[in-house]
Amino acid sequence: MRLPSDTTVAAWQPPVAGIIEVFHAEYARHEYPVHTHDAWTLLIIDGGAVRYQLDHREHTACGATITLLPPYLPHDGRVAAPEGLRKRVLYLDRTLLDDTLVGPAAGHPDLRDPLLRTRVGQLHDLLAEGGETLEAHCRLALIGERLRAHLGGGSTEPRVRREPGLARRLRELLDEHTAEGVRLDEAADLLQAHPVHLIRAFRREYGLPPHRYLTGRRVEHARRLLLAGIPPADVATAAGFYDQSHLCRHFKQLVGVSPAYFARLSHGVTRPRPRRTPPAD
Repeated sequence: MRLPSDTTVAAWQPPVAGIIEVFHAEYARHEYPVHTHDAWTLLIIDGGAVRYQLDHREHTACGATITLLPPYLPHDGRVAAPEGLRKRVLYLDRTLLDDTLVGPAAGHPDLRDPLLRTRVGQLHDLLAEGGETLEAHCRLALIGERLRAHLGGGSTEPRVRREPGLARRLRELLDEHTAEGVRLDEAADLLQAHPVHLIRAFRREYGLPPHRYLTGRRVEHARRLLLAGIPPADVATAAGFYDQSHLCRHFKQLVGVSPAYFARLSHGVTRPRPRRTPPAD
């Protein structure tokens, strides 16, 4: 079926537990009939606005808000800005947010939380790039925690006590599985800790989230393989990256040069000329 010339959509199912579908759309004009979803709908607006009715009340979603629509609750929607509408949506299964939160979400579906808005946008960017699965799980877990805090009335930034033993065990687990990686829920089961608590304990102890630590370890492993003469295309998968471009993106961020350039160091092609230290007087 051909799309209208003023409509652009993209949809896919990422390999991330808890996310049923990612949906990106741009409309010059569009109107949704009343319908429901069997999942939680987490919506951010990148341009324009949408008007919708939920639970017999009228709402407007725009770029400053995060909209969360509960499953099975009828709603409609229509583009409500002259410039059209650009939106990104995550359809979340009911393991991330349980049914006890349907009532609070129906009463207050539009949330104003700049940090949450940033986190949701970052997760979309990561999913669009096909980035690291552990990072996606970590970001989704923190988003879920913040949504639950909004809907349950709790603190959006809970205090985290130091647990060096728990953080160390997670670090050891990541070190043991650098190439193949570890799912956040698997790590939580093995270490008998809640996923969000695991992330926060690790960050508090080591100053960075688990996924960033794992990426750094993979880049270190890639450096060793490149210096050993292994081609960059083979190094990417051996070090735990999806492909060569995935390796290149993170390698350049941490090292400052491409893997191919770095590999030439092992053959002496780009080695600097040695500097002579002047003799001491």
